[in-house]
Amino acid sequence: MTSSRAATLTAPRTAYLVGPVLFGAYGVIRLLDGLDDVRGPGLAWTTGHLCFLLGLPFFVRGFAAMRSTAGRRDRWAAAGFWAAVAGAIALTVQFGVDIVTGLMAADHAEMARLSDDFGALPGAELAFYAIGPMLFFVGQVVLALRLGALRKLPLWSPCLVFATSLLPFASKDLMPLGAVLLLLAYAPLWRPSASRTALTRA
Repeated sequence: MTSSRAATLTAPRTAYLVGPVLFGAYGVIRLLDGLDDVRGPGLAWTTGHLCFLLGLPFFVRGFAAMRSTAGRRDRWAAAGFWAAVAGAIALTVQFGVDIVTGLMAADHAEMARLSDDFGALPGAELAFYAIGPMLFFVGQVVLALRLGALRKLPLWSPCLVFATSLLPFASKDLMPLGAVLLLLAYAPLWRPSASRTALTRA
């Protein structure tokens, strides 16, 4: 067994499972919260955002294992990992602000005003809304593509990760679908036996 394969098998498999599940939970709760055409503040808003925040450390843990699988000296994997981590930090700030403003506000209008006040701070819009969060998806795609190129993942896995990265930009209502695609994309990592079969057939 090679060191890279050993890294895959000993990686925290739950990271590849729990992260997408919590991402999907956020998407589902978000849909339910929007049934009255007004999202937040309230229990659904806070719970959904907490699900996403709790999922981010699992994603980062999985990204670290993916980097190790590619090889610690692999520049593409390192670039993907650090981009994804930077994106995760930006998302943590963004969702943290959403939770705080939701708890502080009496209604949706006040929550939106408080959020706009934060976004108006110098650099906040770019760092935590426009550019920063995109790095989470870009880094994730780079990692998946690198593992695909190294035949550590079947070729269809990076395709699913790339498709997932596009869905939130098309419509945030598609996030539950994105979570399902991520579960499928990372199945070879949390189900090593499936990985061996998929790579044999790729």
